[in-house]
Amino acid sequence: MPSWIKDRDDLMTTDKTGDLVALDRAAVLESLRVLRIARDADWERPSTCAGWTLRDLVAHMAAQHHGFAAAARGAGADRTYWIAPDLGRDPFKVYDESVRHVLAAFAEEGVMERGFTLPEIGGTFSGRVAVGFHLLDYVVHSWDVAATLGVGLDLPRPVVEAALDVARRVPKDPERRGPGAAFAPVLPTPEEASPLDEMLALLGRSPRWRDR
Repeated sequence: MPSWIKDRDDLMTTDKTGDLVALDRAAVLESLRVLRIARDADWERPSTCAGWTLRDLVAHMAAQHHGFAAAARGAGADRTYWIAPDLGRDPFKVYDESVRHVLAAFAEEGVMERGFTLPEIGGTFSGRVAVGFHLLDYVVHSWDVAATLGVGLDLPRPVVEAALDVARRVPKDPERRGPGAAFAPVLPTPEEASPLDEMLALLGRSPRWRDR
């Protein structure tokens, strides 16, 4: 287990996040809302993730949903759940199904007290920490999709602030950033940055990507 995670079950605290599952659900549903805008030609657009088209990005997002759902039910160590699916002729339908799957898993009673095995991070985490990871992922990926399509993002401030709280705890040391790592090196954060822009910069994404 990475040292920055060890003994950090207080990573997400109730006073900061309220109902963490509800905040995560809002982020996931926003990714679905934005993706609904995509037309056939959009799936081959270059995305915010270097080397990936929108289709590649969404296949990754669907795989993460299936993997986290499996982890919530005790099967996260099985890497077959984390394999990106073939989006086929109806990518939105495949993604929508993955959304329904993870939201149902996270809505089960007692999910926050379960252990989630997350092989891509390395270790088993409490449900509270794991759902926090998923929340951060889907605030970021909702932005990825919106920026790729050139449309606006509509996330409630508490959702973004909860994700920012997680992002601030992601290690910034160079050996954990860059090619092959989950995140790019941290970018400078303007003094008056919004919570969303600060979160993006902390994870190595330029808030101005859509303006390039």
